Amino acid sequence: MEFNVAALETALQTVQSVLDASWMLQPEQLEQPEQKEPPKPPEFIIHWTDTVASTNQMLWDLIDQGAGAGTVAIAAQQQAGRGQWGRQWQSLPGGLYLSVGLRPQQAIEHAPQLTLCSAWGIAIALRQYDIPVQLKWLNDLVLNGYKLGGILTETRIRRGQMSDMVVGIGINWINAVPESGINLKTWQSAQRGSNLFSDSSQTITSLEMLGAIALYGLMKGYTYWQYYGIQSLIPHYEQLLVNLGQRVEVEGRSGEVVGINEDGTLRVRLLTPFESGLKTSESPVHSPEISVKPGMVQLGYGQHG
Repeated sequence: MEFNVAALETALQTVQSVLDASWMLQPEQLEQPEQKEPPKPPEFIIHWTDTVASTNQMLWDLIDQGAGAGTVAIAAQQQAGRGQWGRQWQSLPGGLYLSVGLRPQQAIEHAPQLTLCSAWGIAIALRQYDIPVQLKWLNDLVLNGYKLGGILTETRIRRGQMSDMVVGIGINWINAVPESGINLKTWQSAQRGSNLFSDSSQTITSLEMLGAIALYGLMKGYTYWQYYGIQSLIPHYEQLLVNLGQRVEVEGRSGEVVGINEDGTLRVRLLTPFESGLKTSESPVHSPEISVKPGMVQLGYGQHG
């Protein structure tokens, strides 16, 4: 599937005007920003290729050649796309596969925060186009309980700080998807057929437009995080968190997801034996919360939304 870079650059201008007009901030957040002046997002420099092993690796190669923040690598398909925990990301033609270079100059322990703000920014941008995207902790985009896309962040460290970061984005457009996945164009067509889209709905009409929404949404989330900080971002992220209230098993104990922490870990309230449905003579008491790192629980798909 041929990708038109000129159409992407045009779409970026249109998408920017839509999102700048609709991106609402709470008044109380305007009083105590992390910085005095909002950071300016870098200009996008687009690199397109038909087939690549991984857009993340393509971008790292460009960085090694001197590419700076705002450099974007886009491919029609990936032969070795990467997901979390080394999993392969299925990257068939028809999907959006891109990576963006950033230079956050933040302490390494803040790396999960960049994953949170990236996923949140893209989700918010898609929601401005009447796509009811939610977030599956930590980095997945969810639509109707199915995986629409995901974020993969990779960093290089210099003197304890993230000197360079690559944010990989994969979103299903018209590509074939696994049983747990959903593609956006098919979903949109179904909504129009059932008259669920309002007359004012902003329909996403092309892969280039989807790419512009993803890029600008990422930058909105990134600059929001830089300006207001993670404490301001967390409540907004939790509003979209599909896992809230989900029952999980953590090291043999039953728990309930109640939110996320500033370090990106999941907040889980352990259930009492009474709440777990066990017969006990003990009266129910308040259970403690624990912090759960990625990989410690299985959250699954098709259970929510």
